[in-house]
Amino acid sequence: MAGRTGRVTATDVAKEAGVSQTTVSYVLNDVPHQKISEQTRRRVLDAVAKLGYKPSAAARALRLGRSDLVLMFLPDVPVGGTLTALVELLGDELERHGLNLVTRRERHAPLKSLWQELMPAAVMSAFEVSAEDVAAMRAAGIHVVSAGMGPAAAPGVLTIPQTFIGAMQVERLADTGHVRLGYAAPGDPRLRDFLALRLEGARTACAERGLEPPVLLDVPLDIAAAAAAAEQWHSADPAVTGVCAYNDETAFALLAGMRRVGLSAPGDLAVIGVDNDKLAPFAMPPLTTIDNNLDVVVGRAARMIVSGVTGRALPSSPQVTPLSLIVRESA
Repeated sequence: MAGRTGRVTATDVAKEAGVSQTTVSYVLNDVPHQKISEQTRRRVLDAVAKLGYKPSAAARALRLGRSDLVLMFLPDVPVGGTLTALVELLGDELERHGLNLVTRRERHAPLKSLWQELMPAAVMSAFEVSAEDVAAMRAAGIHVVSAGMGPAAAPGVLTIPQTFIGAMQVERLADTGHVRLGYAAPGDPRLRDFLALRLEGARTACAERGLEPPVLLDVPLDIAAAAAAAEQWHSADPAVTGVCAYNDETAFALLAGMRRVGLSAPGDLAVIGVDNDKLAPFAMPPLTTIDNNLDVVVGRAARMIVSGVTGRALPSSPQVTPLSLIVRESA
């Protein structure tokens, strides 16, 4: 075997272990009710380790009657810490159920061409999918889960209500005495759909409390631009005293810009972000933020995917909005 080239097969493992190929299959797939001695099982596993055998994904799909791939189709948005963490957590959770996560971005290829090429067991889209696409995938035997950003839940849709985020930010600032608010928007136009919903939530919350709508300014990841926005809010009449930032990155930029022009949080401008970035406690001052609680989101997504692919019902968790306020010094 030392001179072998090419892919190692189950037949090679059977020869090395001195057993039949059927026995190899039984051992590797842990088939129940088979009278295979521990000694034989050990010979097979030792042969697998010695030869570096890896089962064929195609053969496994034929055996199971389905693929083990889950395609996560991502929107064309900046890949920040939150999206990276979401993909990592979901990949780990699906792996526990024998499923493998692959990700693709919208700008690289349309969804239809991707699922037709990969023929995954399931597709999860990080945005709502058209009814036509959903029908085509389901007709091909693919389970579909999409993520909705609005407040209303629908079958097969994982709801992550963006409007609640803006409302929670306003509630925190209003509860701490701020009556004239600003909203720090990201400079990237690819985030406009998320921004529109979060801003809608902030405006609605202001109206419910009898406050003027938040003063909207762009705060790109540029200290000079962030400093100009901070000065504009601070010098307004009446002055803006609290700012809802689109996300923690935007909040970090705003805090840096404030320091450049001698303003401080929360005394001159209270600042609240979104995402509970791992660097939020190390901001100057530590950043108050809204935590998306990705573990809750991932748990729901995994249950929807696994139950749809395998037909097994997984334990459910209470259907609560996966958002929580993390209070630190900035607001």
